[in-house]
Amino acid sequence: MAWLPLESNPEYIQRAGVPENTQVVDVFGLDPDILAIVPQPTYAIILLFPCSENYEKYKAEEEQMLKDKDQKIPSSTFFMKQITPNACGTIALIHGILNCPDEIPLKDGMLKEFKDKGASLSPLERGELLDKMNTIIELHKEVAAEGQTEAPPADENIIHHFVAFVHKEGNLLELDGRKFGPINHGPTTPETFLADAAKVCQTFMARDPEEVRFTIVAISHGQN
Repeated sequence: MAWLPLESNPEYIQRAGVPENTQVVDVFGLDPDILAIVPQPTYAIILLFPCSENYEKYKAEEEQMLKDKDQKIPSSTFFMKQITPNACGTIALIHGILNCPDEIPLKDGMLKEFKDKGASLSPLERGELLDKMNTIIELHKEVAAEGQTEAPPADENIIHHFVAFVHKEGNLLELDGRKFGPINHGPTTPETFLADAAKVCQTFMARDPEEVRFTIVAISHGQN
């Protein structure tokens, strides 16, 4: 079942059971002076980017290089495969939120239910579970319909994709449901995570230097 595409302003996470002191904010640029205005601590970064030919070529090469390599992915990493078209925005949010359990303690609600049901499942089984979670599906539809621009048909080919970056046990992880698994981009700390993730985002942009359709949001600590 195809879902309606989400815009890049997912301001509905509290409706899914995320505490009020967690917010999604726009990241307006990757220069240090601009990153300095992003609320801290930052728990996750979500990048929206076009799936160009250059990106797809790099993605295939990356998989060949890493699929048999021990990247030392923390065992507590919550990763899921994307099996549903247009669900990448919701999956990126799930990856960003569920991999920060200490920083983002979930209230009773649909995300906590999904996490509990998916805890012992494989990444593929988690993707299949999401495809059957009517509460999340309905919220996704509502948010897509509430966007600032008219949502395209669910069966339309969408060239943009969401991916999440998180700090996990001293590692900077890229979590993308279209990839074979998490990608470890090296060491990071809570204090340097935002700057380190920004550098990885810049590599996405460098592959398509003429492309301007990149959007970044941060999941950060907010006011109570």
